[in-house]
Amino acid sequence: MTENKDGVAAVERALTIMNAFRIEDQALTLHELAARTGFYKSTILRLLASLIRFGCVQQLPDASYKLGYAVMKWGSVYRQSLRMEDHVAPVLNRLVDLTGEGASYFRREGDVRLCLFRVDPRHSVRDHIYAGQVLPLGQGAAGRALVEFDGPPASWPATRVIFTVGEREPDIAALAAPVFGPGDQVVGSVAISGPSHRFAEAVLPSHTAAVREAAIKLTQHAGGDADWLLGVRKV
Repeated sequence: MTENKDGVAAVERALTIMNAFRIEDQALTLHELAARTGFYKSTILRLLASLIRFGCVQQLPDASYKLGYAVMKWGSVYRQSLRMEDHVAPVLNRLVDLTGEGASYFRREGDVRLCLFRVDPRHSVRDHIYAGQVLPLGQGAAGRALVEFDGPPASWPATRVIFTVGEREPDIAALAAPVFGPGDQVVGSVAISGPSHRFAEAVLPSHTAAVREAAIKLTQHAGGDADWLLGVRKV
């Protein structure tokens, strides 16, 4: 087994094989695995032997392969140990540092949205939101992010970050992006908000990038697929 300063090569190759499987795949042939990983078939077969032995991959009667029961076990362990509150606060604090605006994390609750976490800005003039506050679902960037991405990817809007002005309250602007869990399900939205005069055209690109970065990190923490937010997957 080859080892270098960055890790163990054989382990990384095995994980590359597992990462070759996608949500839409029923199973993959040896040829398809070779095409997706760039590995020699002989190398893949050696690694598959270990992956099959540990339940990470299963070989089907037609000699194709699919992920094994161990992956589901790991997913269950991950979901049980997941504590979003451990991850949300640092992300919101970074948003406040980057943008100077208040940052919030929302979850849909039926026909309304609930603010689960909030970090206020240092400005005295700000959007007054607090953790535990219930707000309209269809108004404001955070609410729209929960609604407009709640469906199959083909129905999603083209923009990854939603910008609104005055939808919930006059003179309040907001930028928000969806947070995805497993299976492209929206589990929340992350947003910044504040007086509209501070959301000038000059700062919108950097603010938008900051919100998108936050959504990517929270999606990854929630066990979701961040590829679309990263721009490497089309809907």
